[in-house]
Amino acid sequence: MKIETYIDSLVSYAMNTRLAEPADHQVLMNRLLDLLRLDDYIPSDEPQTEDLEAILAGILDYAVAKGLCDDGVTARDIFDTRIMGALTPMPREIIRAFWDKYQQSPVEATDWYYQFSCDTDYIRRYRIARDMRWKYASDYGEMDITINLSKPEKDPKAIAAAKNAPQTAYPKCQLCRENEGYAGRMNHPARANHRIIPIEVCGADWCLQYSPYVYYNEHCIVFNSRHIPMKIDRAAFEKLLDFVRVFPHYFVGSNADLPIVGGSILSHEHFQGGHYTFAMETAPIEKEVVFNGYGDITAGIVKWPMSVIRLRGADRQRIADLGEKILNAWRGYSDESVGVIAFDQGEPHNTITPIARRRGEDYELDLVLRCNITTEEHPLGVFHPHADKHHIKKENIGLIEVMGLAVLPSRLKGELTDLAAALAEGRDVASDERLSKHADWVEALKRQYAFTADNAMDILLRETGRVFAAVLEDAGVYKNTPAGRAAFGKFVEAVNA
Repeated sequence: MKIETYIDSLVSYAMNTRLAEPADHQVLMNRLLDLLRLDDYIPSDEPQTEDLEAILAGILDYAVAKGLCDDGVTARDIFDTRIMGALTPMPREIIRAFWDKYQQSPVEATDWYYQFSCDTDYIRRYRIARDMRWKYASDYGEMDITINLSKPEKDPKAIAAAKNAPQTAYPKCQLCRENEGYAGRMNHPARANHRIIPIEVCGADWCLQYSPYVYYNEHCIVFNSRHIPMKIDRAAFEKLLDFVRVFPHYFVGSNADLPIVGGSILSHEHFQGGHYTFAMETAPIEKEVVFNGYGDITAGIVKWPMSVIRLRGADRQRIADLGEKILNAWRGYSDESVGVIAFDQGEPHNTITPIARRRGEDYELDLVLRCNITTEEHPLGVFHPHADKHHIKKENIGLIEVMGLAVLPSRLKGELTDLAAALAEGRDVASDERLSKHADWVEALKRQYAFTADNAMDILLRETGRVFAAVLEDAGVYKNTPAGRAAFGKFVEAVNA
């Protein structure tokens, strides 16, 4: 199609998605002509397309051909984000619309804001649709398994350009408020089409946005307006519970505040939430416990591969009080019989991953006990995916995975496809450089199953889910064994001491 057709299609897209109104037509057109260095314009007589991915691809191909954009994944992402930024309304309009809709209901506000974030292509729906997703029926409930393909891997040109790019402290990190409307560079993502909602959490200025990679429905990020480090303390519990007071249809949780058991960004205080029910949320209480002085708070140990204490009650402050009591006890608690070491050469190892939600009028707080101790046998972490599972999952177990959603590396899509073919054909994978990491796993599976072309992939997907459940068992400080349950009971007694 002609470039004029793509331009006409994009302006029509802006009108159809209500990013703009008819009165904005000429200004949007002129912004696009300026970005594409076009001096003349005659409306095209070709049929338009409503496919945003195709529209942007056509504009990008034109920009590359005219020398306006380099032909690489990162450079193209920066340029098409700039194009979409020209269609994106100013923050004041988005903030006003969000809070106007909030007056009707919190659900209406977040539904609208999520749709807006998709329509601006900040959330690239066509990429997320390529992610692999399936369910695994574990002994702990139905877990979600995903292979994330929507976050593009950088091409060699981008890696070289990022290495040579001048270092800057602006924005300080990928969560900071300064990202809103930022043009991007080879070592920092473009956010020209990004809009943030300012919110108040416990009387302080915070911000709400969605993750551009959407690991689950309405995957949001709640972050402090100040660039301050992650910290798990009583204040963190209060903030989580206050957020679900304002947005009762969302859950919200925090990564732990230590390496190995924490998230990928520990330098900026933030939470993750959304409108989704994880397997951990539906997991039952396996054993009720009573904490002295907190008879008004229902408490129990959750039937889950990781070690979870669930608190529930109507009074947010009382839940935060008890959460702080448990956290303080855990920070200094050691039990060498199960490998839990609170301090090693003065370095702290114990912390908590907390998750808050509403249960009707009640508040619920899950406290997941974490320990990042390492040993010679487990140099990456005792309570971390063990080496025999690294062929599937080697990365840290953060908040999302704690709750039962696996975020597996993109390499697995091709590897599982090739493994299925090799198993169906009876080929040896140990001699294949790319697949040999799976050899021991595959040999064990061959003793359990008779593989065919029809069943090989289904078996591999199911068994990948089984590996993820075992990964969570590795990350649990108290194992689901008689000895592990007894040790968990000793910790509860220590809290009550």
